[in-house]
Amino acid sequence: MSEQPVALVTGASRGLGFALAEALAPACHVVAVARTVGGLEDLDDRIKARGGSATLAPMDITIDAAMQQLCRSIFERWGRLDLWLHAAIHAVPLSPASHMDMSDWERSVATNIHATGRLISYVAPLLGEEGTAVFFDDPLPAGRKFFADYAASKAAQMALACAWQAESKRLGPRVLIVTPRPMPTALRARFFPGEKRRDLADPHDEAARLIAEHALVAGKGRESEAPAGPDAEGSSPTVSN
Repeated sequence: MSEQPVALVTGASRGLGFALAEALAPACHVVAVARTVGGLEDLDDRIKARGGSATLAPMDITIDAAMQQLCRSIFERWGRLDLWLHAAIHAVPLSPASHMDMSDWERSVATNIHATGRLISYVAPLLGEEGTAVFFDDPLPAGRKFFADYAASKAAQMALACAWQAESKRLGPRVLIVTPRPMPTALRARFFPGEKRRDLADPHDEAARLIAEHALVAGKGRESEAPAGPDAEGSSPTVSN
């Protein structure tokens, strides 16, 4: 049983998830989950350079047995989680709703909806009453043409998070839904080619802001007064990964 906070970051190999995992070190031991091994190894190097430590879990969150094993291993090693940041998201190329590729749609549903629902049920006991879970909203695509696949699956993911937030408000864990500022991530570049990247927030700056603003390392904050749904800065649309 370590006294150092233990933080699980799903979607940790790039974008905001990478920046958050790096920023949490060395205050937390980071359990970093992603499919991209190279990205996780780069993250591990950066965390070690900050004097921190990480456990790398190159896993696909859509594989139920892998997520069961991950959460079982966390319990056996540490007995709990203090923080879960769910930055994993799947986004397919933009297309008309009437021409969605069904294999792309099934992958979006598997990653953004099914995996999120399963992870909530697996992670909740590890967080207990005192832990914190963080989800990242993206209000940008709702109702926009060509975003049907991503927008629908992302909205369903947020519905799961909002329900858990409302259910946990009295007894915990603390469930936060925040909206990062627009960042120059690979996903956003796919949606908005040619966008001026200098006008976007650096993911590392956003990670530092979110950690400080919501007291993520301490595990305490303004949750008791937090509204269900996106935070007060949700008017700035973003694609977080």
